[in-house]
Formats: sequence, structure tokens, C-alpha cells
Amino acid sequence: MHPDPDTASRVSDDAELADLAWRVREGVGRLNWRMRAERDPNGPGPAVLAVLSRLYRAGTHTPTELAEAERLQPQSLTRILAWVSERELVTRTTDPEDGRRSLISITPAGLAVLREYSVQRERWLAAALESTLSPTERQLLKLAADLLVRVADA
Repeated sequence: MHPDPDTASRVSDDAELADLAWRVREGVGRLNWRMRAERDPNGPGPAVLAVLSRLYRAGTHTPTELAEAERLQPQSLTRILAWVSERELVTRTTDPEDGRRSLISITPAGLAVLREYSVQRERWLAAALESTLSPTERQLLKLAADLLVRVADA
């Protein structure tokens, strides 16, 4: 579904820029949805993977910090932390600065789960790129991917 002209005018006075914004959002969103669908249905769910990813990328967190960063209700995070702790994907230690708080860190086993999930998605994506795009299109996509990272970091 392409945006109607009224929506485009609310996005930007430049119709071409509004169309580009819509196309990028649509493409990134659909690709994200498809890549999530490629995960192992018996593996960890998206919320678990998000928590593991947060711990990997940003380091040790308190449960409160994790809940806020991932926009999770405390009850949901409690269930997730129980699941990952039971499987030894994270460790929970007492905060040396405040013994009432705990610190959550990813374990090597948690990192292995995260890496396997990434490998599965990238394996699917590489096959899709190979079967769908020409070598020239793949080079263009490489440039576009670099640009998307720059936009995301802006």
C-alpha cells in the first residue's frame, strides 16, 4: 500500500523525499518481518533474543535497565529472565555497589544462541540475495546498506 498524497505531504514538502522515506520504511519493515519468520520455531522467541542481543551489544544491565531498554513490563522480563537463567544463557550476580540489585550478563552459551540465530537469518538472506538479485543489484544493495547504517546512526 503506497501512501496517499495527504500522508506524503505530512511527511515532507518534498514529494520525492516522502516517497523515498515510505519505500525505505516499507522495505526495511518487510525484510525485518521476513527475517524474523526465518527463525527456528523451537528456539527462543523475539523478546528473549532482544534481551540477549541487548546484553551482548550494551553489556551488563540491571533488570530495571533491561525492562526499560526493551520496553518490557517487569512481569514479562521476569519470565524471560527465568527462561534464560534456567538454560544458563545469562548470569545474575549481586551488584557490588548495591547489594539489593542484581546484574544480568550474557554467558558464552547465550552468545552461542544469539550467533546461531544470526547465522540462520543471514544464511536465508544470502540465499535470497543470490537467487533474486543480479551482481550489479547486489553491489547497489551493499551501498544502500551502508547508507542505511549511516541514517540509523544519525
